[in-house]
Amino acid sequence: MSLYAPYPLGRPRRLRRDAFTRNLVREHALGAHDLIYPVFVLDGSQRREAVASMPGVDRLSLDLLLPVAEECVRLGIPVMALFPVIEPALKTPDGSEAWNPDGLVPRVVRELKKRFPELGVMTDVALDPFTSHGQDGLLDASGYILNDETVAVLVKQALTQADAGVDIVAPSDMMDGRIGAIRRALEHRHHIHTRIMAYSAKYASAFYGPFRDALGSAATLGKADKKTYQMDPGNSNEALREVALDIAEGADMVMVKPGMPYLDVVRRVKDEFQMPTFAYQVSGEYAMLKAAALNGWLEHDAVMMESLLAFKRAGADGVLTYFALEAARLMAR
Repeated sequence: MSLYAPYPLGRPRRLRRDAFTRNLVREHALGAHDLIYPVFVLDGSQRREAVASMPGVDRLSLDLLLPVAEECVRLGIPVMALFPVIEPALKTPDGSEAWNPDGLVPRVVRELKKRFPELGVMTDVALDPFTSHGQDGLLDASGYILNDETVAVLVKQALTQADAGVDIVAPSDMMDGRIGAIRRALEHRHHIHTRIMAYSAKYASAFYGPFRDALGSAATLGKADKKTYQMDPGNSNEALREVALDIAEGADMVMVKPGMPYLDVVRRVKDEFQMPTFAYQVSGEYAMLKAAALNGWLEHDAVMMESLLAFKRAGADGVLTYFALEAARLMAR
């Protein structure tokens, strides 16, 4: 199997499209342009809700998110990653709100691109914020996550986001074959510049707890888990197979998630494929460092910057981190 998608599924010029993407994938640099800032967005106006398990992180309505986007531009953070907090009344078993063209995510994307065209916007392609059961896909009668049926609706979600003008779609669902299906659909719809950052090696990790609190999916998921589609934490070779498949299907960038507990996987992926490789410093990692610093056990800025440097040293071209604003402010001094 070729490791590189043939034209037109593979278009290397996507990564040369604009300055923020060229900065994002530059091989050797360290600065604010290495950071992607994940944010939680709410419907409504003048809404700010603190995430108790993530000190310093708030869920924000669009009007309050706009000043954050402006600061990202000022500090040189190239990309903001959107994660929607969906009202419970809109959650359904099939997650159909995910492909509503007038839904929260498309509306936020359109406004951000209108106000800050130079800021890259990335969106999550997965159903868990939208489903009443909290899983990333559609369920069969036994509760098993259906693969191909889920891929079909993920394509609709990705196209809705691309139609709204998003720069990067990031499938985080871990369904088999979804990268190829999304890439073909984007090409067919003439979204040839839409980049795909694939969550290629996403593990069934215990470090996601605060994120699920932030999205409100912890309650809907209940005691269920995601082990039938997210990867086993004991596996490393499997990550290389997953990454190879995503590259062959047309991914422009690949990701390892979580971050620091899986730096060995980051290094293996980078060495094996030499592709733009990203890592997600997930909510549990952030919460641990914040809690230790708040208790006076660790020096906040020092451990923040050391942890981000570790990703670069392991081979990551960039890092999704809730520390992005704080780190960029520190580097701008």
